[in-house]
Amino acid sequence: MCPLSFSLLVTLSSTVVQDLGSDFRDSKEHGGDPTTRAAVAMLHQNPVVSDLIATGLSGTIALSLLRSFEETAKRHVFDQKLNRKLMHISIGLVFMLCWPMFSSGHRGALLAACIPGLNIIRMLLIGSGMWKDEATVKSMSRFGDRRELLKGPLYYALTITVACAFYWRTSPVAIAAICNLCAGDGIADIVGRRLGSQKIPYNRNKSIAGSVAMALAGFLASLGFMFYFSTFGYVQKSWEMILGFLIVSLASSFVESLPISTELDDNLTVTLTSLLLGNLLF
Repeated sequence: MCPLSFSLLVTLSSTVVQDLGSDFRDSKEHGGDPTTRAAVAMLHQNPVVSDLIATGLSGTIALSLLRSFEETAKRHVFDQKLNRKLMHISIGLVFMLCWPMFSSGHRGALLAACIPGLNIIRMLLIGSGMWKDEATVKSMSRFGDRRELLKGPLYYALTITVACAFYWRTSPVAIAAICNLCAGDGIADIVGRRLGSQKIPYNRNKSIAGSVAMALAGFLASLGFMFYFSTFGYVQKSWEMILGFLIVSLASSFVESLPISTELDDNLTVTLTSLLLGNLLF
């Protein structure tokens, strides 16, 4: 998928989401009840068909984005580490932007979860050697070893799948988990490699700049999605929610800086921290 095709897909989905948000606000202003307001956020009159269209659109966008980063890795457009982290940041956040295209309720959540769920299967097949895909291995691994896909990339796909299937877009927990994993952890590595001369005393592999950048990026991304989803009525903005996001981002950044995160995998430790603490706070 070429960058132009991907840009067209993103533009199309953005237009659809903006139209849905506009319809939702118009319905809300005219006093529609919750059932009516939920019904306007559809791509087709038949809710099942609407969800299937949303699944197809979201899946195509996610796959196109993956293919784009595979191409940039193959063409050496970016340094391999930077390419991997840019993909790490963008995939989950772009996919979450597509959530308003789905219906409310279990069907929409489960169909959305199928998209990262398929990627779980893909990581298992490629990581185990049952499916050969050198482009994916090169774009997602640190050292070009297919077995790396059975750790970080697998945990990444699991996080987004769980966020869809069990929390969905009405839960601040889903927002915090994905934003701290994608924006927070991704930015931490980029900033840490460039400005991370001052190391953390208890972990010389981590930098103060990287940890600060992670907390800030995770928090700001969480705020952005809080405002985004609030325009559709999925969450209600509040200072309590903002404080909760700040606490989760600070805790996730601290856990990511610990030596155990290096030994296990920060995609796992950051996710568990966000989910556990998020369930306590929200």
